[in-house]
Parts: sequence; structure tokens; C-alpha cells
Amino acid sequence: MKLAFILLIATVSSELDINLPADLLSDLVERSEDNELAYSLAEGEEEEEPYKYVINYEGTIDDFSGINASYGKCGKEIEQLDVSKMKAPHQIRLSYTGKATEMAITWTTNDTTEHEQVNYGLMMTELNYTSTSISHQYKWRFNETSKEWYYTSGFIHEALMINLIPGRIHYYQIESNGMKSEIIKFVAAPEEGSDIPVSFLHVGDVGTFGTSVMVTNDMMKRMEVKQFHGMIHCGDISYANKYDGERPMDAKNKTFAEQKVWDTWGQMVEPVGSKMAYMAVPGNHELDIWDSTNENGTIYAKRFIMPGNERYFSFAVGMVHFVAVSTDESIDAESTQGQWFKNILTEVNENRDKWPWLVVFQHRPIYNSNNIHKNWEGREGGTSSRYNNPEIIGWIDNYPTLIVEQNVDLVLNGHVHHYERTWPMKNTTTWEESYDNVKYPVHLTCGQAGKSLYMKYAYYKKENDSTLYDSYHKSDPGWSAARDNSHWGHCELDFIDSTTVEHRVYQMGDTEHVEKIKITRSKDRWSAAASLSISSTLLILTLSILTWHDNEHDEYAHSSSLIV
Repeated sequence: MKLAFILLIATVSSELDINLPADLLSDLVERSEDNELAYSLAEGEEEEEPYKYVINYEGTIDDFSGINASYGKCGKEIEQLDVSKMKAPHQIRLSYTGKATEMAITWTTNDTTEHEQVNYGLMMTELNYTSTSISHQYKWRFNETSKEWYYTSGFIHEALMINLIPGRIHYYQIESNGMKSEIIKFVAAPEEGSDIPVSFLHVGDVGTFGTSVMVTNDMMKRMEVKQFHGMIHCGDISYANKYDGERPMDAKNKTFAEQKVWDTWGQMVEPVGSKMAYMAVPGNHELDIWDSTNENGTIYAKRFIMPGNERYFSFAVGMVHFVAVSTDESIDAESTQGQWFKNILTEVNENRDKWPWLVVFQHRPIYNSNNIHKNWEGREGGTSSRYNNPEIIGWIDNYPTLIVEQNVDLVLNGHVHHYERTWPMKNTTTWEESYDNVKYPVHLTCGQAGKSLYMKYAYYKKENDSTLYDSYHKSDPGWSAARDNSHWGHCELDFIDSTTVEHRVYQMGDTEHVEKIKITRSKDRWSAAASLSISSTLLILTLSILTWHDNEHDEYAHSSSLIV
């Protein structure tokens, strides 16, 4: 009998540090009692012609259904992949673990054998290292009428490539389900603290629409002429929960939850994610109970390998330290995420000589000039994000204060389906209209990577009367340096050295950037931050020791006096 889980063993090491979810199956995701989830042929059934799934990356707007650029409509989703027929390794995607000598990898097949592994090395002809995979499946929603599951996933395989040489190009080939992938190359993360230039793509709000395919193709073409270290995806990944008129309805639950879209998206981005680390943070369509059709992060966790708890985490790539936060969770000083966030920012600031660049990425922006969605404050439209209590708190006060105090350089966002770049800003009343020697964070929203654009919105002047206005209607704050709600596209970042980063914007279908901004910072800024952070730590430690010493000689001292 084929098992749904296979132990992960690495030939090159007995100690693997990969972080996998402890609870692999939730109440909404179940296995059959015998664990037999594999697709197999019935007795006497003949095998059909090999299944082929092709994505038209070179297509134009005219080749996809329903796209209307004049109104920012992304059109219908592309044909959905049937994972039950995909025998060969597909949906291949890499991710960083937080160590420059490691790279995690995930892929999918419709069955498993006893031989599931990835072979890798420094030369195409010498793939001398081998790591075997953990493999699992899940089922989604049981139909009481048909007595069948609405969806059964393929086998999702997860493995870890270790003993990589930081900054070097490596090659790998997957052997899985009796088949082999092509040999693919990637570059390992530069060693922490190195001065090697670092390049990243960043997007948000992608989906599986014709515009999503076209933006992905633009990034593929950029990869042909430039070596990138990774991708930052700022949430709202596949839109598997959204209904576009083509998906069947789950009558029992009165919801539209088409898990095939996850497979389609995974295959669509494979040309990008298989060649560089694809680092994603969940958005409201992965986490929010209302928006995610009760997925509540379950499927995101099953399909991605991220560091930490996978919702908020950090990792370093050379001179850059990235910190991901979850905007659908509280980040106040008392919350788990809030405490973690302050600790990781403090740790980075104590080592700014190693990581001169500090970048936070998330889904919802706290500063946004588009009338569709306001500044993220933990709620929208007067209600909680999750449509129930407790409120998501800390985004109005604690978070904005921390990113300024801790000298965050860039904040990358999605959620709002447009492009926006702010001036270096402390808050909505204090900013500087220059990118030379910046001392406040610059906020970049790149949410125009595939979903319908936020070009028009209904402004209700009085009852039964609505008018469509441009989404920037009567919204022109001074802190917004540039914005565009009329074009799909993607963004790029080049960290050139410890004081200079270049930001570029590419519109869909264009081979040349439409915007290039150079941002510089003074070394004095992060040197001062590091000194202040260390001084604060020493002060707290000194006060703690003195308080402890006094209490040792006071038999009536309260234990709470030890807390400083």
C-alpha cells in the first residue's frame, strides 16, 4: 500500500533543519481511513494518452478570455490543471530556509514510488548530492450527496538541499513517480554579510488569469538577461477561493472553493519558482476566514515551505535581511507576532554591519492612497478583517512606530491592485521628498501582478445613486510619490551595495522599465541604530542586575521588582 507520508532522509547529512507544519491536516482537510489517496487505474482500465497541460506564456490580451484593459478587468481564469493526470514532477518551487547553505524544494506528482528524491550539485554532469522527500496529500470538502470528496490533491513532495556553497550556481534534477524533471539551475543565497549585489523580483495579488500569465512571462524574460536571487510574493497568491462563473458550486457549504486553482497557479509560476527562491507571505485570501472560504491558512501551509511558522518569519540573503509579517494577525506589543517582530528587528539592528539593508514585506499596506481599501488599521469598512472578534490590533500604533525606530529601509506590500511608491515617511504628516540619504522607510505596493486593477470605484452620493469615479478621486496625499492604477506589471529591487538600492517597475508587455528610482542611505544611520540598540540592551541588563542585587538584601522585596 502506498503511504501518504514518506520519511525525509538526506544522503549528505543526518541533521535536517527544515521547518514543516506540525499539524498537517485540519478539520477541513481529511484523509480516508486507510490513508490511500493515490490515483490509480481500475482493474482492466487502459491508460489514456499522456496528459499534456500547456500554458500560453507568449499570449497577448487578445488570446485570453474576458480581459478589458480599459476597465482593468483581468478576465477569466486560464484552463485549470488536472493534477490527477500529471505523472511527471511539476509545480516545482524553491524557497530559502534562513541558511545560505540550504534550499528547500517542493513539487507535485499524481502518485508516488519508493524512489522520491532530488539530486543536485555544482555541475550539470555531477549531481552528486541526494535528498529524499516527505510526501503528503489532502482532501477538501466531502459531498454528502455524491459521497465523494470535492477535491483530492496530488502528492506534494518536500525536500531539503543542504551543503550548498553560498552565492554559487547549483543544478538539480528531481526523480519522482518513476520520472525525471529536466536539470534546472539556481543560485544559492550569498553568505550573510557579504557585499555581493542582491536582486529580487516582487509582486502581489497574482491569481491564474490571462494577465497573470502575461506578467509571469515578463518576469521569465527578465530572468533570461539577469540573474535574480529570489521572488517576494506579498500575499493573495492563487485566489483559489474566488468564483469567476466557471467553477462548480459546493452546494452543501454554499461556497466556491476550487482547489484546482492552486495547482494551476503552482504550474504557472514554475518557470520562475523552480529557478529562484519563491518567498511568499499569506494575504487575506489565504488567511482571512471570510475571504479564504475557511481555508484559514491551511492550504497555504500545505503548499509552501517557509521559515519559522510560515506566516511571519525572517531570512537573510547576503547584505539584506528580509522580515515577513502577517497583516491578518495582531502585531501589538502583547501579541506573539508583535513581540517576535520587535525582537527580530532589534537583532538585525545589533548587526547592521552585517545586514545594512532591512526589508519588511507583508500583504496589506499601512499607507495607501487608492480609495479602494484605505490605510490598513486592522479593519476595513468599520468591521474587523475576520468579521468577528477579537480585533486585529497594533497596526495603527505599534507597527508604524517600530519600523521607524528600528530603521527599516523598505516595506513591500500587495493587496491594493495598483502600483504605489511613497516618499521616505515617518507617518502621514512627516516625510521627505528625496531618496538621497533617507532616514525613514519607503513603502512600495506592487499589487498589479494579475488580478483586476483598482481603477474605478462606486461613490455613493445619496441613496439609489452611484457614480463610478477614478479610484484616486479626491485622494492626493503629499507622501505618495508615484502611483498607477491603469497597468499590470511587476517590480524589481537591486541592492547594489551597503548604501544603494535601485527600484524598477515594468508594465505588462514591456521589455523596458517605466520607472527606475535610486535610493541611498547613510552608513551613519544604521551604525547609530546599532549603537542605540546595543546601549539599550546593556542598560536593561545593568538595571536588571542592580535590581536583583538590591532584592537579594531585602527579604521583603516583591518578586515583580525583578522585572525592568
